[in-house]
Amino acid sequence: MQTVLDAPAPPALTPTGDRRPVELAVIDGIASGHEPETLLRVVFYRPDGGASIRYAWTAGGTALGDRIDRLALAAGLDFADWLDLTEAHCDVTTRGRIEIQAYALRPILADVTSGCRAPAERREGLERILRCAAETTGQTPRPGFPRWYGVGPTLLTSPVH
Repeated sequence: MQTVLDAPAPPALTPTGDRRPVELAVIDGIASGHEPETLLRVVFYRPDGGASIRYAWTAGGTALGDRIDRLALAAGLDFADWLDLTEAHCDVTTRGRIEIQAYALRPILADVTSGCRAPAERREGLERILRCAAETTGQTPRPGFPRWYGVGPTLLTSPVH
């Protein structure tokens, strides 16, 4: 005769204000559906109007992203270049209140190594936006653009961001 033991009760779920564990689990699921060497920028839009942004890399993406950043900085690429080059290789999808921006890193590397830069018209438009923002906030506009923003974890997780 077999005795059936009572299974232990599942642990009680306790609500917390910490969204991080859920966000990280969602990101793991999202990353599993993307190609290797991809940067994922995942935006979680909250009902209160706020948002949190998380970065993740698929297999091989962290090393490749950091390599791209080193090359871009050494070549003097700036924020305008980053915006132009990454936007050209980004696929945007949504899942409810989650926006997923998937950046294919190999084509970005090819653009960086071949010397691609943001076109003059785009740079001029961005300069107008920066001047307007500075004037609106009472600041003095600075010449040029901020540095390359980054596609690897070293730059994207630095305190500057």
